[in-house]
Amino acid sequence: MNSLPHDRSWLLAKVEPTALFHNSMDRWIDAMIADEHGGGDSSEVVVVGRIRAKGNGIIAGISVVDRLVVEHFPDCTVTWDITEGDEVESGDQVLDISGPAVQVLRCERTMLNILGRMSGIATNTASWVSQAGSMGVACTRKTDWGLLDKWAVHVGGGLTHRLSRADALMIKENDLAALAPGIDEEDVAVAAAVSLIDMESDAEFTVIEVRDSRQAIAAIKAWDSLQVERSGCEKIVLLLDNMGPKGCAEVHKILMQENLRVWCVLEGSGGVVREDLEQWINSGVDLVSTSALNRGVSPLDLSMKIVGSD
Repeated sequence: MNSLPHDRSWLLAKVEPTALFHNSMDRWIDAMIADEHGGGDSSEVVVVGRIRAKGNGIIAGISVVDRLVVEHFPDCTVTWDITEGDEVESGDQVLDISGPAVQVLRCERTMLNILGRMSGIATNTASWVSQAGSMGVACTRKTDWGLLDKWAVHVGGGLTHRLSRADALMIKENDLAALAPGIDEEDVAVAAAVSLIDMESDAEFTVIEVRDSRQAIAAIKAWDSLQVERSGCEKIVLLLDNMGPKGCAEVHKILMQENLRVWCVLEGSGGVVREDLEQWINSGVDLVSTSALNRGVSPLDLSMKIVGSD
């Protein structure tokens, strides 16, 4: 999995969250806090709220919860009983939050929403990754909570793919119309678009969407010419759009016969479902990408109870 350029998690966190990730956290957290309209009143008595898991899963979102508390509930302290990516079972203790009752209770729902949703995505992703074996599994830019979704996929063992449109070059059908205007033959347009790539800035991670073997071969031959010219060795990502496992297997076979497979990473995308993973594994693709990792996913069930006061 480390050989695929689709792992962009290092842009979100190394030892600590990056500025990029912190900025994203702040935008989502601020919106959630604004929707709470103050969160209601309570006493200033210091209490301890304990969060436990009510189901089995993988915990994700610790740094986001920490950011929530530091920025909006500064009189509270969080003590974690687990670390990011840990597995929990129903009844396991996840964290204690101590502070004035009014702040603990105002924080409760937002904290549970963040932790529950991100942990649900991590748990779902881990299940996909386990079933996919050595084949990579990536999310897409179809997200509901932006980079928070991307991070949760990473915690579950999946690949983040591009974090934004500016993160890596991706040439899709609409881009072809702009890059190769007036060319009706799609394979010719694909080759023309690839030939315009700035290899010094984009060779490390470029994705081009193709829909049949002719476009795939045209893209790889154009990429091959660019790499020979610069003595480069990076691979282009061929996003095999809506071709299904059988169509992708055919492209893989043809590229092998043409001795072009070495120049590309094959990504199966469009209509990817868990039930077909075995077919995808046998199709020859290096990874599949799907929004099913993070969209429409049930959150991990968590609850908080006040367990003490001073």
